[in-house]
Amino acid sequence: QSHSTPWQRAATMSEPEPASRVHSKKAGIRAAVILIGLLHKSRRQKERKQELLTISNASVGERPPSPPRTAPPTMKSAEFFDMLERMQDDYIPYPRIEEIVEKGGPYSLVILPQFGGYWIEDAENVGTPTSSDSSYYEEEDGGLSPGTFGYKLECNGTVRAYRKHFLGKEHLNFYCTTNSLGNLILSLKYEEAEGQEYLRIILRSRTKTLHDRISLAGLSKLPSVPQIAKLLCDDVTGLKFYPVLYPRASQLIVTYDEHEVNNTFKFGVIYQKFGQISEEDLFGNNEESPAFTEFLNLLGDKIELLDFKGFRGGLDVAHGQTGTDSVYTVFREKEIMFHVSTKLPYTEGDPQQLQRKRHIGNDIVAAIFQEENTPFVPDMIASNFLHAYIVVQVENACTDHTTYKVSVTAREDVPSFGPPLPNPAVFKKGPEFREFLLTKLINAENACYKSDKFARLEGRTRAALLDNLHDELHRQTQAMLGLGSDDDKMENGSHGGLLESFKRAMRVRSHSMETMVGAHKKQHGGGVPGSLSGVISQSSTECTKSTFTVREGERHRGGGGREWERKRGRRKGGCGRGAEGEADAE
Repeated sequence: QSHSTPWQRAATMSEPEPASRVHSKKAGIRAAVILIGLLHKSRRQKERKQELLTISNASVGERPPSPPRTAPPTMKSAEFFDMLERMQDDYIPYPRIEEIVEKGGPYSLVILPQFGGYWIEDAENVGTPTSSDSSYYEEEDGGLSPGTFGYKLECNGTVRAYRKHFLGKEHLNFYCTTNSLGNLILSLKYEEAEGQEYLRIILRSRTKTLHDRISLAGLSKLPSVPQIAKLLCDDVTGLKFYPVLYPRASQLIVTYDEHEVNNTFKFGVIYQKFGQISEEDLFGNNEESPAFTEFLNLLGDKIELLDFKGFRGGLDVAHGQTGTDSVYTVFREKEIMFHVSTKLPYTEGDPQQLQRKRHIGNDIVAAIFQEENTPFVPDMIASNFLHAYIVVQVENACTDHTTYKVSVTAREDVPSFGPPLPNPAVFKKGPEFREFLLTKLINAENACYKSDKFARLEGRTRAALLDNLHDELHRQTQAMLGLGSDDDKMENGSHGGLLESFKRAMRVRSHSMETMVGAHKKQHGGGVPGSLSGVISQSSTECTKSTFTVREGERHRGGGGREWERKRGRRKGGCGRGAEGEADAE
């Protein structure tokens, strides 16, 4: 290095500089590539959004699908995240309602929210499920008959099966308890029809009620109750059913079965003027146009709330705190109260109009009336309860040629409901449209109860009611047999087993100790000697065995237990001393 030239030394000292410059250049190129990719992706999204704006009136089937929230069970995690990333790259939200309104009409009656979550009934889709395909149905051979124009109210036929086929007729009821399924209630009835023998069965569990009729053709003898229960539910195996011996059991059972039946309904009615696209706009309307008044008259009758005696739907009928009048009707033996937005109290200075939203926001179904062509978005109204909307748009109002266009939307976890919309979904003003609309509103609420939120609530209610029914039938059966409610616990799992036997043994041991202490006090004039523990250890076993003998006698031999007590001299007063004898046996 001492003989190197200044040029060579300068070159040697500057060797690290080219490497840093190369690294910096690579980083800059990488950043530029990423920026170009983002710009390209943004431009592609804008182009697709513009294409979507041009087809804002397209059917639901043409709109982009929402990305899945959970992976299918057979898909690996890496594959799922790769697929999710690809779909998120391609997923474009629905246009915002402000963008659609700015573009100009004509508009669809209903526009899906920007990020989905709702479905719209498509009258043009021949595959749209009808009332017979939905989760609720109406029995063909009974139940509620169709209306004048053939529109059917959908209901779960199973809830009325006991009243129709069992109540007031000869049949048998059984109950049992299991660890896995909880309490079960089974109803059984023998039938003959056209020379054939049948068994009609209803099996109730915490999750559902099963109803069926099975043929006995080819069977030499009747199947047992556990076998019959297994025909309806494969999980019911190896259980012991107990007969219900209570004359009023049928009334308790039919009350439980029909706890889902609802004969009173309340629906919101919201007036939407042209250009109103927010919740504050909808609840801020005070005046009723002639077209809206005509629509209300079609729904029902205007009634004064003060001292109103019918179903009030949560409205105040004593002090006028929820307005002076409302709209009410009775449709096919069902009472309906409408919460009309313009008739509920208006509060100056409150943009949210909480007095109005307090009622309509707690309804499950609402009707939206549009006097002019303005789109409605289901999430326009923030509510945890509103699950379905029926949008009605009037044409040629207050004339002899008035017609109504109808569209239906609901949350994505609400099953479809009938009656299906015709194609085109346009009705003439008259009784047929009224019957269709009221039927659709009632069926919508029944379907909403099957959504995730309401299904969980109903499931907890059902389980609690079934447990209460089971316990009441068991208690009343034991009372009819003259047994204590604690003397005959069932042993299919939850009421028996080693733990329950241990508890009974400890209770008997405690009682035996008290008995021996009392007897020793009488013999020795009070005081407990030090040798008492030895006496207890010798005598408690004998006493425990005697007490269990009494219980087993009562449980399995009925009068055998009483005979044993008479031999021991504990029943000396005849039937009048029955209660005292039972206490002595304990």
